[in-house]
Amino acid sequence: MGRRDEERAALRGLGRPDSVSYLSNHSGLPGPRANIELALAVADEGDSSCFDELIATKDEFLVMCGTIGLGRLLAECRDDEIEGRLRAHAVDPRWRIREAVAMALQRVGDTDIGRLLDLADNWSLDPRALVQRAAVAGVCEPRLLRASDAAARAVALCGRVTDALAKRPTDERKADDVRVLRQALGYCWSVAVAADPQPGLRRFRDLEDSSDMDVAWIVRENSRKSRLARLL
Repeated sequence: MGRRDEERAALRGLGRPDSVSYLSNHSGLPGPRANIELALAVADEGDSSCFDELIATKDEFLVMCGTIGLGRLLAECRDDEIEGRLRAHAVDPRWRIREAVAMALQRVGDTDIGRLLDLADNWSLDPRALVQRAAVAGVCEPRLLRASDAAARAVALCGRVTDALAKRPTDERKADDVRVLRQALGYCWSVAVAADPQPGLRRFRDLEDSSDMDVAWIVRENSRKSRLARLL
């Protein structure tokens, strides 16, 4: 039994008030790493009312658990309200909540990668940098890009978001949300390209011709990632 399964078993033996207390006591926070296995177990075991209750607490770890849970609900049904809630959480000032949104989107991809890619394409058109960041971070996960067509669409997504970044006014680039987007693009390209190197490398090489300083930084950072460095 893995750690996530152990946490699921523990949660099944608790009532609602006790489970909330259990989550707080076993969150791993404050500390360098939240208990991701527990958060995933909550998403596996909870229901809509549970996730709503956790999100309403405003506690960072509990909101994280509830947000990942929304991803499971969205994977189970097409619900514009749930998608809208996830999009709203994508711009949360807390980085763990933003990560939870990416993990929530990946729950959709585990069920239907085509649906996730369609959703990410739509999110990439949102002018908010953190929504675009959620789109690329949600898609650029190795387990989701095993098929060549999925990898190709991930590369295209990274390209579209990078092009949008390069078109932002210079003064906008200094904002924290745009910096967070740039950081995501600093590793997401390497994941997408490594999933299907031959066509992916061609598109990545195109970035090397850009005179934009942020695009140059993105190229440099991805080139340092071991998954891409050995291909280059």
